[in-house]
Amino acid sequence: MFKKVLWLALCTSALGAQAAELRVLTHSSFALSKELLAGFEQQSGVKVVVIKAGDAGEMVNKLILTRANPIADVVYGIDNTLLGKAQQAGVLEPTASPAGAAVKQTLPGMVSVDYGYVTLNYDKAWFAKQKLALPKSLDELTRPAYKNLVVVENPATSSPGLAFLLATVKGLGEEPAFAWWGKLRDNGVKVAKGWSEAYYTDFSKNGGSRPIVVSYATSPAAEVFYSKQKLAEAPTGNLLLKGGVFQQVEGVALVKGGGQKKAARQFVDFLRSDAVQADLPRQMWMYPVVPGVKLNPVFALAQQPVAHDTPDSQAIAAKSAGWVSRWTRVVLKSGY
Repeated sequence: MFKKVLWLALCTSALGAQAAELRVLTHSSFALSKELLAGFEQQSGVKVVVIKAGDAGEMVNKLILTRANPIADVVYGIDNTLLGKAQQAGVLEPTASPAGAAVKQTLPGMVSVDYGYVTLNYDKAWFAKQKLALPKSLDELTRPAYKNLVVVENPATSSPGLAFLLATVKGLGEEPAFAWWGKLRDNGVKVAKGWSEAYYTDFSKNGGSRPIVVSYATSPAAEVFYSKQKLAEAPTGNLLLKGGVFQQVEGVALVKGGGQKKAARQFVDFLRSDAVQADLPRQMWMYPVVPGVKLNPVFALAQQPVAHDTPDSQAIAAKSAGWVSRWTRVVLKSGY
C-alpha cells in the first residue's frame, strides 16, 4: 500500500513539474536572444512554443482559417497593413498596452512592439561605375535612363511589396499612383514574388541586374553588421523619395479563443520590457517603440526617414484589396 501511494505521489509530482505551453504565433523573421526567452520561461513558469507561419500575410490567413480551433494563444508580427483584416475576421482579443511611458508608435487594439520603414535601396557601387545620378523623385524612375533598373515585390504575395504600393497611393494620390505604376511597367520594372527573391537574386549588390530594390531603411546597417569584411560604409543606400516610404508598425495581441491567458498577457508585457526592446533592433532590424532605448552603433548607418506616406489602418483595411487588384491589372496585365 505504501509503495502504491508513493508511486502515485511521484507521478503527480512529475506531471506538476511539466510546464504548461504558451503557443506564440509569429512571422518567419521573428528572433530574440535565447537567454531572454529562457528567462521569460523561468519567470512565468510556462514553456514558450514559437510557431513560425511564414510571411505576415500567411500568418494572418492561418489565424483566420483556424479561428474555430486557434493554433496559438498570442500572436506577434501583425502590422498596420494587416491589422484591419485580422480585426474584421475577429481573430484578436483587444489587448491593452502595459502601463508606463508613452511609446513612439501605436496600433489600435494591439500592443505595438517595433517599427521600421519600407523604402527603395540602391547599389552604391553600380551607380558610381555607371556615373548615373540618383533619381530625385519616383517620376524620374519612369525615364529612359532608369529603364530595367528597378525590382519590386508583388503586393499580392509580399508584405514589403504591399507596403510600397500603399506608400505610392498615399504619397502620389490614387489615380496618379496607378498612372505611375503603368509608366514604371513600360520602363521595365521587374516583379519578384517576395523580398528574398528581390534582394538576394535580383538586386545587383548581390549579383543580380537591378541596382534599385524595394527593401528596408535598415538594410544598409544590417549589411555592415553581418559583413565578413570590415566596411567603412554601407554598400547600399536609401532612396527616401516622396511616395516611396512606408512606416511599418508591428504588434502583439492575445488570440481570441486561445488559452493561457495569464501567460499570454505576461508575454505581451515581456515584449515591451527594456531588455527585449534593446535586443530586438539587432535581431530583427526594426526600431523599438519604447523611447530612450540605446541602439547598436551600426544603426547610425540606417538613415531613418523624417517623413513617410502611410495610410491609416482603416483605409488599408477598406481599400488595400482593391488597390492590389488594380495593381495586378496595371503592372502584370492580368485579372486578380
